[in-house]
Amino acid sequence: MTQPVSSAQQSGPDKGPAPVSAPASPKKDGSPRAFGLRVDVRSLSLLGVLAVLAAVGGITEPDAFLDTGNLQLILTQASVIGVVTVGMTFVIISGGIDLSVGAMVALASVWATTLATQDFGFGGILLTAVLVGLGAGLVNGVLIAYGRLVPFIATLAMLASARGLALHLTDGKTQIVTVTSVLDLGLPDAYVLGIPPLVLMFAAVTVVGWLVLNRTTFGRRTVAVGGNAEAARLAGIDVRRQRLYLYLLSGLCCGIAAFMLIILSGSGQNTNGNLYELDAIAAAIIGGTLLSGGRGTIVGSVLGVLVFTTITNIFALNNLQSDVQQIAKGAIIVAAVLVQSRTSAHRET
Repeated sequence: MTQPVSSAQQSGPDKGPAPVSAPASPKKDGSPRAFGLRVDVRSLSLLGVLAVLAAVGGITEPDAFLDTGNLQLILTQASVIGVVTVGMTFVIISGGIDLSVGAMVALASVWATTLATQDFGFGGILLTAVLVGLGAGLVNGVLIAYGRLVPFIATLAMLASARGLALHLTDGKTQIVTVTSVLDLGLPDAYVLGIPPLVLMFAAVTVVGWLVLNRTTFGRRTVAVGGNAEAARLAGIDVRRQRLYLYLLSGLCCGIAAFMLIILSGSGQNTNGNLYELDAIAAAIIGGTLLSGGRGTIVGSVLGVLVFTTITNIFALNNLQSDVQQIAKGAIIVAAVLVQSRTSAHRET
């Protein structure tokens, strides 16, 4: 019974259990093992795409696109979905998926803006949003890690349930926020050196996410589980507990994003977070995160968010229809997946 374990641990890179030595795989792909010191080629490519988009925006609508207020708007709009994408990146790297992020944002935002919650002021709204996100993430994690449900099914069920509960709480109505300390964070007076508070929150979450993925055992375990869950188990990693923590992390990010959305919109609605799951998954994919798990970067995911947000902004400034935006976004996703497939096939040969 001991021979299969030994052979699995000594097998080459083409064998299934190779990622037992968790750091080896990330080093090959240029992600966590590099500790952020090596810039991924895909990240450089995305920086080039952003430069091209900036040039397009500057040429087509120079006065509007290059305006300071518009650049602040782009960063602010990217912040909410960016925080969700950080959590999604961890989940996908582990080989999972979370289709419920948009619904969790909606549920957290409406629960945190009820009249009863607003009576507790700023802290009550923030704490409620975070706790609701964590609660929903806990349910996802328990169902997937210990209930052994497929992530697609479990999070799809959460999507439907959370949306339904959000609709029940609001009765289809918009809940207006009256807590001035929350609303003030969305005003220009709250900007720090011209940077909106939401952007600073997004930057903080990004830095923490990068550190956790690249500098901690938790990050290395996440990559190991996504590379080969069985090999990770043989190496002593509690795979089920790790997956539970990852969905808790995704829920936490959704709770933070819900609070940011409350600041941005000054309200809570059951329609909040619509299609966030698509945007977060798309941003992570074009940022270099493999859908099959085992590889991904926070920097790439953030750049992916900025690319999509900039495209949307340019389309809006040029009065292009929303359907054109969705078609362009779908084309970018397909192109990114094709590039991943060709890259993986090339490495296998």
